[in-house]
Amino acid sequence: MIAIIDYGVGNLFSLSSSFKKIGADIVVTSDKSVIEKADKIILPGVGAFADAAKKLRDSGLDKVLIEAAKNGKKIMGICLGMQMLFDESHEYGCHKGLGLIPGKVVPMQGVIPADLKIPHIGWNGLH
Repeated sequence: MIAIIDYGVGNLFSLSSSFKKIGADIVVTSDKSVIEKADKIILPGVGAFADAAKKLRDSGLDKVLIEAAKNGKKIMGICLGMQMLFDESHEYGCHKGLGLIPGKVVPMQGVIPADLKIPHIGWNGLH
């Protein structure tokens, strides 16, 4: 079973519908015991990093995710959820992430070529 984390941030209906369409066994939950029983975990997210990280911490699900990762459970972040897997984000200040992936989420200005528009949707190198 795949647990999609519900912490008040993300398009849960669209995500769960997509997984159901391909026949995946999913549950949308914020219940620690359900998450612990899951084979895999998905952390979705939409919005500002600081607000989402606060909601995750306030719900206590940050600790659940960190423990799951320590136990070898597979965790996939989608959009902002993927960014929150890193140590920190520099979106409108410096904000602590889950620390599951070493590194920082930084603005793209100065990282991608100056002739590309930001926001940019396309193929680029990842450093």
